[in-house]
Amino acid sequence: MYVSRGAGTRASAAALGAALLIAGCSSSGDGEGKDPSDAGAGITQQPKGTDPYWVNPDGSAAQQVQDYEKSGKKENAEQIRKIAQQPMGEWISPENPEEQARGYTEAAEKADRDALLVLYNIPHRDCGQFSQGGAADGNAYRAFVDSVAKGIGDRPATVILEPDAVLHMVDNCTPEEFHEERYDLLNKAVAQLKSLKNTKVYLDAGNAGWGKPDQIFEPLQRAGIAQADGFSVNVSNFYSTEDSIAYGKNLSSKVGGKHFVIDTSRNGNGPYDGGNPDERWCNPPGRALGEAPTTKTADPLVDAYLWVKRPGESDGECKGGPKAGEWWADYALKLAKSSG
Repeated sequence: MYVSRGAGTRASAAALGAALLIAGCSSSGDGEGKDPSDAGAGITQQPKGTDPYWVNPDGSAAQQVQDYEKSGKKENAEQIRKIAQQPMGEWISPENPEEQARGYTEAAEKADRDALLVLYNIPHRDCGQFSQGGAADGNAYRAFVDSVAKGIGDRPATVILEPDAVLHMVDNCTPEEFHEERYDLLNKAVAQLKSLKNTKVYLDAGNAGWGKPDQIFEPLQRAGIAQADGFSVNVSNFYSTEDSIAYGKNLSSKVGGKHFVIDTSRNGNGPYDGGNPDERWCNPPGRALGEAPTTKTADPLVDAYLWVKRPGESDGECKGGPKAGEWWADYALKLAKSSG
């Protein structure tokens, strides 16, 4: 089965600016109503009892809502609002990671919510494909994690750690010569982040399309799953929630009953089965938004449905898309309209 390549995106410079400025424009902490200082799109927090995660009122989708409203495209604005009003992962980029982590967690704390952060900077990331890159070496990665940890401090945060990093060692996408260092880096990252007072860590564990828990559970153990709160599945992918639960429960039974979270951001219509099999994960047509982020899930082992991948951001330069992580309004509209 094909495994997602290029799972992640990096936070843009605009997102960093938003993080540092947003402390004054987040919604009130009661989960209801709109604070007058919200961004022009009027983005509010979800009720905390349903979803404890922070909604960024100045993210790309929120800005798109505002742009559509200003240009009189009310219907498009309301479609994109389906995305903008949900909490999503903030992907920490290598530039100023401490400031980003601090900005996001401070804004979330002010809104009485938890920040959802994604670390995607492991050396030799994505095997040279659309999201290739990562830290220059092990020392650079350790410095990156250290900076993120300093930025988080004692504020509440949930971290999705390194999408595809373990899986790409299992499927031989990442050359074997880098495996030992990667296991060491992941172990230490889990330990450092878990040493923080209010941080949860979910180590990424691939997706239901992989379908081979017997091959990944030992690598997960070597990468530090025992120290983590659990693992994440379906990050930036399209497999159904039902299939993701089945995959996660199978894997959980092999790693000490660990809980897991599911990325439901774009899995409303399940996976795409047309076109080039090697690129079915990359900006596939006909997909839809999935279940809204929530901690009220269908299984006690599933801690949350999350939107880890931000819907509307490109998977890479395929099917007419921009670079990985860049906002693509046309694709976002299609996702929203297909979700009903």
